[in-house]
Amino acid sequence: MPPGQSKAELYAALRRDSRDGMSNRALQCKYGVTWSTVNKALTSAWPQPRTTTASARPSKLDPFTLLIDETLLIDLDATRKQRHTVTPDLPPTDRRVLLVRGVALTT
Repeated sequence: MPPGQSKAELYAALRRDSRDGMSNRALQCKYGVTWSTVNKALTSAWPQPRTTTASARPSKLDPFTLLIDETLLIDLDATRKQRHTVTPDLPPTDRRVLLVRGVALTT
């Protein structure tokens, strides 16, 4: 499919060339598509809409989020070298507010 060409335009071009007598194999070579795309274009005037994916699965860390948050809260009072996460530009009270709101602290 050439850049900037929509799938509907590709399907229309495939149907037009097929009506003019091109074989399916020649259509595949000319447009750089597979045989299934050619068959879909010849059977339906419009491409099928994209299917939505299944709902996102939960994170593997979900059972441990409370433990992680508790560890980070404890780290706020630890000395600098004993912390798991360090944010030197924020005072401890601001970091505690960010943790309570659920904002992840990064190094």
